[in-house]
Amino acid sequence: MRSSSNPAFRNLPRGMSAGQYGPNVGFNQPQGGVPGYGQPQAPSGADDRPMTVDDVVIKTGMSLGVALLVGVVTALWAQTQLVVGVSGRVTGISGALIGALIGGLIVGLVLSLIMIFRQKPSAPMTLAYSAAEGVFLGALSGLFEILYKGIALQALIGTTGVFIAMLVVYKTGAVKVTPKLTKWIIGAVVGAGILMLVNLVTSMFGFNPLRDGGPIAILFSLVVIGIAAFSFLLDFDMADKMIREGVPSKWAWYVAFGLMTTLVWLYLEILRLLSYLRD
Repeated sequence: MRSSSNPAFRNLPRGMSAGQYGPNVGFNQPQGGVPGYGQPQAPSGADDRPMTVDDVVIKTGMSLGVALLVGVVTALWAQTQLVVGVSGRVTGISGALIGALIGGLIVGLVLSLIMIFRQKPSAPMTLAYSAAEGVFLGALSGLFEILYKGIALQALIGTTGVFIAMLVVYKTGAVKVTPKLTKWIIGAVVGAGILMLVNLVTSMFGFNPLRDGGPIAILFSLVVIGIAAFSFLLDFDMADKMIREGVPSKWAWYVAFGLMTTLVWLYLEILRLLSYLRD
């Protein structure tokens, strides 16, 4: 199975053989039977039946739904957590909101690391991860909404647009996922990660060129958004291969988790870029 820039999709076990379940079909490989389903399979209630496109769509939709619901509620609550001075001006934010930000970030990070290192699908953990990211992104979006009215909706629309665009690009074959492209994207992800880590360290000493809102920061955000967008191609390709190899349906939860990590990364970067442009 080809590597992916998404750490969630690395070193996954290979799917069951076609002889065990019968041929299965991926996102854009309509071969025999009903597209996306292949030949007759095990009963729908069996945990070991082959994964289908519907499994991926449903599980990803559930994960997104949890993140969105929790995020919207948290964002609305976050906008009420302001510290107002005697002059009527906002002077800070409440400790509860700071706790929600830090708590959501830490819980989401811990759950993602457990999922990545366990390399096993888990519906509860995937949904818990989505809820934690909903708290973190909701709290952060609420703060940004206070500073830049309407920015959260713009970031959400932008993220949705990029996701749909890359799905269309993948399904139409406009950009082929080749080993060379895979290496380039993985290298770009690693390079961007190193640059962000170095920038984080230098920012402690007052040097923050990649995140100060200036021209270099805007250019860097555009590049990172592009890398995240192309990472979707590898995620789709990995999910497609898992479907065609007959991986058990429970692994759709792991695909949903992998897609969620890329969506969270993309949303954060688009939110950051919009704040730069507003300034």
